Amino acid sequence: MSEKRPSASAWWTPSVHADRRPFLLGRNAIQAAFRGFFAARDFIEVDTATLQVSPGNEAHLHGFGTQAIGHDGRAQPLYLHTSPEFACKKLLAAGENRIACFAHVYRNRERGPLHHPEFTMLEWYRAGETYEQLMEDSAALLRLAAETAGTKAFHYRGGTCDPFATPERLSVAEAFSRHAGIDLLATTSPTGETDREALAAQVREKGMRVAEDDGWADLFSRVIVEKVEPHLGFGRPTILDEYPVAEAALARPSPRDRRVAERFELYACGVELANAFGELTDAAEQRRRFEAEMAEKARIYGERYPLDEDFLAALAIMPEACGIALGFDRLVMLATGAPRIEHVLWAPVAEPGP
Repeated sequence: MSEKRPSASAWWTPSVHADRRPFLLGRNAIQAAFRGFFAARDFIEVDTATLQVSPGNEAHLHGFGTQAIGHDGRAQPLYLHTSPEFACKKLLAAGENRIACFAHVYRNRERGPLHHPEFTMLEWYRAGETYEQLMEDSAALLRLAAETAGTKAFHYRGGTCDPFATPERLSVAEAFSRHAGIDLLATTSPTGETDREALAAQVREKGMRVAEDDGWADLFSRVIVEKVEPHLGFGRPTILDEYPVAEAALARPSPRDRRVAERFELYACGVELANAFGELTDAAEQRRRFEAEMAEKARIYGERYPLDEDFLAALAIMPEACGIALGFDRLVMLATGAPRIEHVLWAPVAEPGP
């Protein structure tokens, strides 16, 4: 099938729907198989509220805002969540041990072959278990998606990945060295401090662009996107592991090397499928990270999101855990051979008019 996007007003026409229907039925079959996978492992499926106090506190994550109007006419700002993560961790704090959640999530400023303003995130959490278990889960789900769809390989834009092969486990530092010739860990410290000039010098040396206002995080992201991601998940899946602690997000530092965090991302055919953490349970450190991210958001975009104080309070009593967010629609795309994300969404979001 062509990679051409079905128009916002035409996905419901019989001819377009007939083309998309095999992908959509594949989606349903994979979702049913995944529910069976989690049920067989004693996971409880949970359903979280879409409206939240905060959509998430990452600098480059953009939420949809709205208001809740009370009986007194006063408005409370609320947001459509970008992930069910905060709610799921509150459930861990409440005493749940293994939970899974298929959640519709919402991200602004995102639309393309692999992005959609509303999409499905599959998240699952294991209390008292290591994040290496999530790596095993991820590999098993790739196999299950392929088996359910009746395919032996994933294909995307000329790339191929064997979902039955054991994933390659590659640290971010190793990936920077192998694919960009950059010594990343020489530019960061165990306390999370980064050396922007040291990284900028290496990036310039490799012939890449360095803007005057680029911070360390901007340069890190540029190298990931331009030099690293194009090589991940070909032949077999890649687990990109041990992100620098400055890019830990909600992950805890690694006991092996405090310069890195227990965070990995899963790739197939160059497509990022999942993001996983050994969960941080230090509420004070999480608050510090959120505030730093919101300061960066304000600097770049002129806005910031509130912190979810309930979440930070729950984090203080949350047990040690690991958790992962998987872009379900993207995995369905690869398993069914769909060319664009709209082909695996039963009813895509309308696009803005001219």
